[in-house]
Amino acid sequence: MTSGRGCTPSAPSLERSGYDVVCLQEVLLPAHATLLHRLARHYGHHAWSGAGLLHGGLVLLSRWPIHAARFRRYPRTGAVRPEYLMRKGVQLAVVETPGGPLAIVNTHLSANRDGDWSPAGRHTRIARAELGHLAGELAALDPALPVVAVGDYNLPRDAVTLTEFLAATGLTDALAGDTAPTYRPTPRWPAPPALDHVLLRSAPGRELIARARIVWRDPVPLAGGRQGYLSDHFAVEATVSH
Repeated sequence: MTSGRGCTPSAPSLERSGYDVVCLQEVLLPAHATLLHRLARHYGHHAWSGAGLLHGGLVLLSRWPIHAARFRRYPRTGAVRPEYLMRKGVQLAVVETPGGPLAIVNTHLSANRDGDWSPAGRHTRIARAELGHLAGELAALDPALPVVAVGDYNLPRDAVTLTEFLAATGLTDALAGDTAPTYRPTPRWPAPPALDHVLLRSAPGRELIARARIVWRDPVPLAGGRQGYLSDHFAVEATVSH
């Protein structure tokens, strides 16, 4: 499976990838999601919701059947900001894999444009509120289901709020110890942290084992012979067995 933010890989690239499940963030318009699903024709199953704007900008494409998909919006915390238009939240779905049902959780948390993830940072209480809501949604899942929770958490791997969340939920980080950024470095931010994560929770008798890596780092050909990046984030690819 893969998780990526912003401009998505092209449909032919997805077809060639062999990914079974693709989780995307910041796909804002239903028309874009519909077009992507139509072009990536081997992904016969999908989940998204919303009319004018997609709820949370979250899209799930799957080669396997999806059922029980739903979206839950995060509580409004902090000052009013443009992100509220995106209805940021969490998308939860159960995918019927050859190894049995698997809960897929796709999310996008509020941005921290200060780059201050300390306990005293002004965005920390927003992250805590959203992670608390996410923890509640995870707790409500059937405990017999193993869980893969992916997305743009907008939190570095060593942020206190993220480590507290992992301890509270029993999730483990598939990229633990990896120091590579998932936000594409720029002259204004030459050494960003990893903000996108693949988190796992096994179930009784169904242990999850994952290998993950960061992909889609290089420019790709665009219309008119130009070159450009697919997103301001890289994608995270994970091979999960259970």
